[in-house]
Amino acid sequence: MKRTHLPLNALRVFDAAARHLSFTRAADELAVTPAAVGQQIRALEDVLGVVLFRRTSKGLELTDEAVAGLDTLREGFLRFEESVQAMQAGQSSYSYAIAAPHEFWATWLAPRLAAFRKENPEIRYQLIAGEEVDFTEANLDIAIRLAEGPGDLEGLQLAPAMRVVVATDSAPDDWIAWPGAPLPDGAEAVLQVGNAAQALASVRAGLGKAMLPLLLVEELLADGRLKALQGPEPGHRAYWLVAPRPQWRQKKVRQLVEFLMA
Repeated sequence: MKRTHLPLNALRVFDAAARHLSFTRAADELAVTPAAVGQQIRALEDVLGVVLFRRTSKGLELTDEAVAGLDTLREGFLRFEESVQAMQAGQSSYSYAIAAPHEFWATWLAPRLAAFRKENPEIRYQLIAGEEVDFTEANLDIAIRLAEGPGDLEGLQLAPAMRVVVATDSAPDDWIAWPGAPLPDGAEAVLQVGNAAQALASVRAGLGKAMLPLLLVEELLADGRLKALQGPEPGHRAYWLVAPRPQWRQKKVRQLVEFLMA
């Protein structure tokens, strides 16, 4: 029998039924109905061409054919568990590969990662340049993206999608435009930049005003380094923590996400 044709689910049901010698108790363990257990056992018997259980006045009994393969089957399941544990161990619990926009790393994420590491000194970080990096190619654990939603990934929104027009106290009344923030009708930009990082750097240098995500500039507004000229107001894009489902389920990723969301 080819490996791809192994009836693994039916073998798992057989193992449970053999341990309990009861379809009902096996069903309780597997969170299915006794009828489903019976169907799996009959299907397995059809595939193998043998009878696995017989009913007696005392209840279910294993046939000689069932007993002959049971120890090896259970050893196989143990090897499966060891294999899974080995694969999980290959992903370090203390190392994070993170992709994030440069400006967001500098103003929001880096201080929080420092606080997380203060509580967990064994932690190590690797920052991957570019928020749209492929998770598989870069072996990412998690990414932060400025987007309308998580797309095909699992994700949590860090804050509501709010935006605000900001400038320094001495800045001229000139617009700085970037692709993520359309200008008001009739407004003309004196400076066109490529992303939020360049827009924020230009604002902080006193070149003019720009519309930026509130979460990006919230702390700069709070300590007076920037001032709000308009807003905050609802926007379309927010900062999202995103990852494919396998990464999202990792214990270390859940711990970091819980810390950042807190």
